[in-house]
Amino acid sequence: MAGPLHASVRAQMSEVFTLDVSVDLPPGITILFGASGSGKSTLLRAIAGLARPDAGRIAIGDRVLFDTATGVDLPPQARRVGYVFQQLALFPHFTVRGNLEYGVAALPPAERTRRVEEVARRFHIDRLMERRPARLSGGERQRVALARALVTDPDLLLLDEPLSALDYATQSRIIEDLRAWNAAHGIPVLYVTHAHREVFALGERCVVLDHGRVLAVGTPHEVIDLPAHETIAQIAGFENLFTATVTARRPSNGVMQCRLGESLSELEVPLGMADVGGSVRLAIRAGDILLAVEEPRGLSARNVLRGTLTSLTREGPTVSARVDAGEPFIVHLTPGAVEALHLMVPMPVWLVLKTHSCRVVSL
Repeated sequence: MAGPLHASVRAQMSEVFTLDVSVDLPPGITILFGASGSGKSTLLRAIAGLARPDAGRIAIGDRVLFDTATGVDLPPQARRVGYVFQQLALFPHFTVRGNLEYGVAALPPAERTRRVEEVARRFHIDRLMERRPARLSGGERQRVALARALVTDPDLLLLDEPLSALDYATQSRIIEDLRAWNAAHGIPVLYVTHAHREVFALGERCVVLDHGRVLAVGTPHEVIDLPAHETIAQIAGFENLFTATVTARRPSNGVMQCRLGESLSELEVPLGMADVGGSVRLAIRAGDILLAVEEPRGLSARNVLRGTLTSLTREGPTVSARVDAGEPFIVHLTPGAVEALHLMVPMPVWLVLKTHSCRVVSL
């Protein structure tokens, strides 16, 4: 099994963008998360040897790939790093077998055949070996790209949004195969994605990049579900962000009361560091808010706000409802719920929020 990845790189990629990152990643799958332009793909390219940092050190265990202090700069083919691009880059004139054999052409024939057949079985493409990429489905091409990267027995695997073009069911099957493969091999895997589902389905840990710097490191739950920064909350899909004023603190209950903006609406939220009269930022996911057409009673949820439904917009399988409850809220509903509740614009509604659905975040 390979050792952990140690990467400390600094690169001036343009006049307006600097990558300045230091991460230590143990064997297992680490999700690299961040908005477009945050430096995710640039970091992968630096680790793979496709982009040269101005300064830094990159090592897998004790094996140094790049070090400006000692002058080490291994070429990409000597780094033992597997890389799957979003575009896959399969050789169109090769069969599946030819694509898999390409990276292990220097091995003795028996070993080459053993590796190719083993990885083909692992990713369920053994029946496709004589086909060319043009005759494969999107999911099959993705499996071939993964298998081609792994047949070389890399010390590190880099994946740049590999499943973004696939449907949910196909993604799920490939995710399961990748998890099983990594459990058996135990190498560091750095996986770039924008999809929250992939973060929780695959990631043992998560690194968030923002403008070329590490903003947070932790488990997906710690980083994505409990964001400490507003930037992370935005990236993680918290649709509702409010400025609020602390009106009361109840440390014995672990909560505080906050007034939203200039309105009279108040929410009970988890206890933060702000004093009474201080300003905080609150983040709430649209899917964590319940909507009722009658005033709810006898609930364990501590927050019930009266408001007016101002719009309903269909967004794929979800309906986005906008509600004016002193501040504008976004609530996600199913089309069935909209129909069952006979929702119409405008009409009075009530919003129901649990205390711990409200995240207190810093700027």
